Amino acid sequence: MADLLLGQVIRFDGDPFAQPDVAQVLTEGGVLVDQGRIAAVGQAADLRSRHPQARVHDHGQKLISAGFIDAHVHYPQTAIIASWGKRLIDWLNAYTFPEEMRFADPAYATEIAGRYLDLVLARGTTSVCSYATIHPASVDAIFTAAQTRGMRLFAGKTCMDRNAPEGLRDTAQSAYDDSKRLLEKWHGMDRLSYVITPRFSPTSTPEQLAALGALWREYPDCLMQTHLSEQTDEIAWVQDLFPQSRDYLDTYEAQGLLREGAVYGHAIHLTAREKSRLIEAGASLVHCPTSNTFIGSGLFDMSLAQSLRVGLATDTGGGSNFSMLRTMAAAYEVAQLRGQSLHPSQLWWLATQGSARALRCEDRIGNIAPGMEADLVVIDLASTPAIEQATRRATDLWQQLFPTIMMGDDRAVAEVWLGGRKAEINQTL
Repeated sequence: MADLLLGQVIRFDGDPFAQPDVAQVLTEGGVLVDQGRIAAVGQAADLRSRHPQARVHDHGQKLISAGFIDAHVHYPQTAIIASWGKRLIDWLNAYTFPEEMRFADPAYATEIAGRYLDLVLARGTTSVCSYATIHPASVDAIFTAAQTRGMRLFAGKTCMDRNAPEGLRDTAQSAYDDSKRLLEKWHGMDRLSYVITPRFSPTSTPEQLAALGALWREYPDCLMQTHLSEQTDEIAWVQDLFPQSRDYLDTYEAQGLLREGAVYGHAIHLTAREKSRLIEAGASLVHCPTSNTFIGSGLFDMSLAQSLRVGLATDTGGGSNFSMLRTMAAAYEVAQLRGQSLHPSQLWWLATQGSARALRCEDRIGNIAPGMEADLVVIDLASTPAIEQATRRATDLWQQLFPTIMMGDDRAVAEVWLGGRKAEINQTL
C-alpha cells in the first residue's frame, strides 16, 4: 500500500545559485510514496482524491523535504568530536590517529558505525559519504550498518602509506588490493557505493596515489574522495613533499585523480590554476564550515558554487556537530564573513540536492520528484519556543524556515523516511 505524506513540501526545479526562484513550495502539499520511490508530488487535496487507498500521514504545517545528505564525514572520528584545541596536523596526531588505531578491532568498528548512523538519522540525514580507516573491517562495518538501516551510503577504505603511525600505514600495493576487493564486494550492493579514498597527499606517496589512480581507471563509475587545501600550513607541507608539483591539486592530477567524480573536501585556499582545472575537469567540492572554523582553517568561497558542483558536510569529527541544520547555519555565517549573503533556499539546496550533485547521485536522491528514491525528512518549524515565536511572525516559508536553520537541532526532526519506509530514530542520541 502506498503512503501519502501531507504538509508543506519543498522541492527544487534547478540550482538556486544559478537562477532565482527555482525552489518550489507547496503550502498544502503532499508526497505519494510507493515501493521505495516517490510516485507523485502535488496538492494535498488532489492526491487524496486520486489515491483514496493510500495510508495518510498528515503533518499539518510541518515541512516535508528530501533527507539531508552529508557529503564528507569521517565516521571513525565519532567518539572524538569536539576535542579541544588543535590545528589540522596536530589534531590528526593528537586525536584522529590514536582513535583510528582502535578500528583494528572489528567489534569496535561495528559499535561506532551503528552509533554514528543512528546519530545522523536522528538529525534528519539520510545519506553520507564517509571515510573509513585503513582497516578493511572498518569499511565492512559502515556498509553493513547502512545496509541494515536501508540507507544510501558512500564509503571507502582510507589509504595512507607515510606520515602516519605504523599501525595506520598500508602500502601502495595493499591499498590497491584492499580497495579493489572491498569495491568488488560492496559497490552497487543494495544502496551502497564504494569510494576510492586516499586520505590526502601528505599521507600518500606518489606511488600510492598512482596505484589508486590506476584503480579508478579500472572502475570509472566509482567516486574518488580526498582532501584539498584545507590549511595554509598543510599546503606548505605538500609543497615540501611534492617539489615537482605545480600546486596541491597537481599532486592528484599527476596521478590520475582529477576528473568527473572527484570529490575534494574543504578547498579553501585554491590558486587560480586550481580553480580553473577543477572547473574544466568537472570535479566536486565539499564545504565543511563547522570544521573549517573549529580547526581554524579559513573561510570557503561560496561563489565557487556558480561554476562547480558544491556540497555541504559536517566533516565529523573535525566538524563540531552531527547536524546538517547546524552546518547550514555555519555556512550562512561563513558566507557573511566573506560578504556573501546566502538565501535560505540556497542553504537548504546545499544540504540536499547540492550534496547529491557533488556525489553525482542527483538523479536518485536529494530532491522530491517522481521516480526519486523516497528518502525524506519531516521538519517541525516550531520545534522550540524560541523558534516558534520567530516563525509566528513569518509571511512566507523562507521566514518560517530560517529560524530553524539558525537555531534548530534534533528536536526539529519529526520523522525520517529511508527508501520509502519510516525509520526508527533514537531521539535520545
